This record gives sequence, structure tokens and C-alpha cells, in this order.
Amino acid sequence: MSKKNIKPLVGLALFTAIVVVLQFAGSFIHVGPFSVSLVLVPMVVGAAMYGYKSGAWLGFVFGLVVLLSGDAAAFLTVNPLGTVATVLLKGTLAGLCAGLAYKMLEKFNTYAAVAAAAAVCPIVNTGVFLVGCLLFFMPTIAGWAEAGGFGAHVGTYMITGLVGLNFVFELLVNIVLGPVIVRIIHIGKKM
Repeated sequence: MSKKNIKPLVGLALFTAIVVVLQFAGSFIHVGPFSVSLVLVPMVVGAAMYGYKSGAWLGFVFGLVVLLSGDAAAFLTVNPLGTVATVLLKGTLAGLCAGLAYKMLEKFNTYAAVAAAAAVCPIVNTGVFLVGCLLFFMPTIAGWAEAGGFGAHVGTYMITGLVGLNFVFELLVNIVLGPVIVRIIHIGKKM
């Protein structure tokens, strides 16, 4: 294996380790009922550095760690297959779409491409989560909404109670840190 092939492999392995560590560490930081996904930043940076397939891999690893960390326990008890499908799909698609967004825009402006990827990643992650909720967990979520004082306003509960603050936090952290980290890496490569 040539040095040219080893560098990306080692880089992806490092990003994979960062995703695992950050997700396990982030499982202790909660905004609302769910933990904050700090791993979206390394997913975006990894996708920008090594391509959309690497972004998909990092997203898949993120999903696996979510399942192993217990973050999906409330949903696993309701519908195990739906939970596994939703969690793995949301992570994988978030990384993949972030990488594709970066690839589409990088020829125009690298930092705008990273910012776009940084926005796409949490949007896809949250969007697929909401679709999974609609497909697999609506009766349970309706019960949670009722117990939370939302009555029949399940949609309002899903946006404000399940994803609202978490999504905004993840989006802002991604948009701020993603381009900064990529810029630092590019500066380091020039040295």
C-alpha cells in the first residue's frame, strides 16, 4: 500500500475514533430529552477531507454508537427494528449528504462548501429522525405529548420537545466549528 493510500485511511481511522469518543462523551450532555450530537462536526470535516463515502461511514459509526450508548433506549423498547433503521439511516445519510454538499460547492469556495455541509448534516440528521418518528413511533410520541401537556398537538411537541433546542445547538456548533477546523487543517497541511 502506497503512502498516498495510507494517509486517507489513517485520517479516516482518526475521525472514526473521534466520532466514537465524542458520541460516548456527548451522551452525558442533554438538551431536552436527548443528548447533544457533538459528532456532527467531525462527520462534516471528515466528509470534506476524505469524501462523501467517508462521511457516510462516519455517520454509520455515529449511529452504531448511539445504539450502543443507550441514547436510543426509549425508542428501542417501543420498536427495536424501527429504532435501528432510523438511527443508522439518519447518521449515514447525514454524513453522506454533508459530503455531497461539500463536493458540489468546493470548486467555488472551500469554506462556503464546508458551511453548507455543516448546515446540511444536522438538517438531514433531524429530518430523518422526524420521519422515523412518524413511521415507527407516533402512538408513543402522542402519549408523550399528552403527558407533557401538549394535548393533541403532537407536531408541536415533536418540534419543540424532541428536536427544537437540540437541532438549533447542533446547527450553530456545526456552522461555527466546521469551517474553522477545516481552515486549521488546511493551514497545517501548508506548513
